[in-house]
Amino acid sequence: MANKVAGDKPVKPGKKKAGKKDAQLLIRIGSAERDEFMALCEELDTSAAREIRKFIRGFIRDNKND
Repeated sequence: MANKVAGDKPVKPGKKKAGKKDAQLLIRIGSAERDEFMALCEELDTSAAREIRKFIRGFIRDNKND
């Protein structure tokens, strides 16, 4: 029998989605900068979230102490 979680979506016990996004990051930027970024993302057929995640992963990789 499936377990219930928020939103009443059935989830099989012991099964977790690899790389599941479970946190949020709130940032404040100027509206003009945001609008330009969003327009560029749309022009490049990508999402703002995807580009920010890509930046964060690269930043971590480039600055990680081995």
